[in-house]
Amino acid sequence: MSLTSHLEELKTRLIRVLIIVGIGFGICYMFKEWSFRVITKPLVDAMPAQSSLIFTGLPEAFFIHMKIAFFASLLITAPYTLFEIWRFISPGLYRNEKKYVFPFIFFSSLLFGSGVLFGYFIALPPAFAFFVSFSTDALKPMISFREYLDLTLKFLLAFGLCFEMPVFMFFLAKLGIVNAKMLSKQRRYAILVIFIIAAILTPSPDAISQILMAIPLMFLYEVSIFVAKFARKNKPAEEATEESTDEMPEETETKNP
Repeated sequence: MSLTSHLEELKTRLIRVLIIVGIGFGICYMFKEWSFRVITKPLVDAMPAQSSLIFTGLPEAFFIHMKIAFFASLLITAPYTLFEIWRFISPGLYRNEKKYVFPFIFFSSLLFGSGVLFGYFIALPPAFAFFVSFSTDALKPMISFREYLDLTLKFLLAFGLCFEMPVFMFFLAKLGIVNAKMLSKQRRYAILVIFIIAAILTPSPDAISQILMAIPLMFLYEVSIFVAKFARKNKPAEEATEESTDEMPEETETKNP
């Protein structure tokens, strides 16, 4: 395909993604009150009685609901977006590489969703409880929902991306950049990096929240070692298949002088 054809195909797929995201946005906005209660539950449960969130500008509440609906739509339509991305790059892949499309979409969506749910149910509630615990009779929390939403979305996104580690390691192993032996040998350094990442990503400085973040990442690192071993295990057979395919025309020419 020419460059123009590639750009036309990219444009078509982007339009399809935008249409699906737009439809998802409309559906999610219809349930904006329910979405508002869900997104604010970790903080509301930690706040003192008679406390509430505030907004400081007239259009702020309206745009907050739109922002929630937009991000909810992105999350719901992520499998279709990944499918369109794969369809765009698949023509440049070998036949044996195309078989990973559905496992890629399934596991990427599953791991990202698991990371978001882990952050929502496990990591954020104790972090918010830690921050709100500093309130006193003379110091009452008056939290802007815009600031709360920005903080929450950033950390939920970070949790979701961190949980993509096995998928990321699989493709690095397929490219020959890493292997299971290397990952096993560098485990001690990986644990140190994981705790540093946990300290950066968790919104509270207490050790409990950081440990809650680090434990699943260490587990996912061990899973990544197994995934890398599986990826390299299948690679020799795939390379042999590709080499035999490339040599077939030469054999035909030898038999038919």
